[in-house]
Amino acid sequence: MSSLSSRLSGQMVLAPLTRGGNLPFRRLCAEFGAEVTLGEMIFARQLLKGDVIERARLRRASNEQVFGVQIATNDVEEGVGAAKLAAAAGADWVDLNCGCPIHEATRRGLGSAMLRQPVRLERLVRGIAAGSPLPVSVKVRLASEGGDVNVREVVGRLRAAGAAAVTIHGRTAEARYSKAADWRLIAECVEDNAEAGGGMPLLGNGDLLTQYEAHGRMAQSGVDGVMVGRGALIKPWIFKEFRDRRAWEPSAAERVAVYRQLACFMKEHFGDDAKGRRKAWYFLPWHFDFLSRYRPLPEEELPPAPEGTAPLERFLAHGDPSVHERVAAALWEASSDAGAVAALTRLAEGAELAALARGGEEGEAPVLGEATELSNIPSDGAQASGARSGKKHRRARAPPVVRTEEEIAALRAARAAKRERTGAPPHHEGRAAAQRG
Repeated sequence: MSSLSSRLSGQMVLAPLTRGGNLPFRRLCAEFGAEVTLGEMIFARQLLKGDVIERARLRRASNEQVFGVQIATNDVEEGVGAAKLAAAAGADWVDLNCGCPIHEATRRGLGSAMLRQPVRLERLVRGIAAGSPLPVSVKVRLASEGGDVNVREVVGRLRAAGAAAVTIHGRTAEARYSKAADWRLIAECVEDNAEAGGGMPLLGNGDLLTQYEAHGRMAQSGVDGVMVGRGALIKPWIFKEFRDRRAWEPSAAERVAVYRQLACFMKEHFGDDAKGRRKAWYFLPWHFDFLSRYRPLPEEELPPAPEGTAPLERFLAHGDPSVHERVAAALWEASSDAGAVAALTRLAEGAELAALARGGEEGEAPVLGEATELSNIPSDGAQASGARSGKKHRRARAPPVVRTEEEIAALRAARAAKRERTGAPPHHEGRAAAQRG
């Protein structure tokens, strides 16, 4: 417990991201200073049955310094068995998922559904911790779907059960990925933990898209560390910014070099052949739904691209999945960073995509009122067949990210005012684009 505590203290931890937390992406984040990383959630039952996809998620990148394996289970024997496999694979600790809000998990009594019965959860964690060769941490939300906010009770019981650490996502399961994270409740859990004697690290999670937000939330709430998900998907260099305590605003060419590094890591991991490309294509174009959201100003502002922005900048910031496919292909085929920049510049300036790249009102992204969150789904045959069929995943690859009603109203008012000043036509409401989450 003390060993994990010292490793988590003061850290920005890469969250367990379904699809996004693949080994090549974790490797890229580690290159940018991520010292503590978690792999994609694994269903313990399927892992113990020998599911090859779940077992592959135990693999650790060579540059991951402190690597954790997240499991989903509500059974002590399954949890201990999964922890032993994680230890054999070289993991440093095991994290129990008690926060996933999607039906695929909760219908099985997993994820956030486990928050409905704090006493049972306490027994589960105590049993897994007693039999596990690795420290066991837990990731929770403020409440289960439809349940009362009980995170303070849950955290207290997890402490009593011997959890090595707890990460608190500052939203309820019902809120999913909408509404702002409630850091006030996270701070109250920190106070409770201190009154109980401290010793168990608490990490905060939710709405951390910049290094200054992360440092600010740590200072205000008193958490031992923070966990980031979408912030890392948008800019994998957020860990470098956190470490250096200053923003890095890479040029288009510098970002292309970063993105090409991800493509190269995927080539190494999946193979530089047709089969490897098919496997990588489940991930690489998908990543650009997030990478394209990068702006050189605080992400919550999501400023429109100014007039005169270079075509490559506009191209890299485009939200259309067909553009993401072309960017991924150019990076995959480029033999150098300069070659990738040249290829993408040609695409950006080409007549074929000129109209698409100019779409929208000076690069504005329309506001969406519904969220389709990143979901933790089991690695069953349906997922495997989806990976073989790019067509299926092109429709599901780009989950829109939500804003609060107040943010939506403010953005719409600002855009209406801009149209009045410039005389620009209203933005077409049917287009979809990425935005802050």
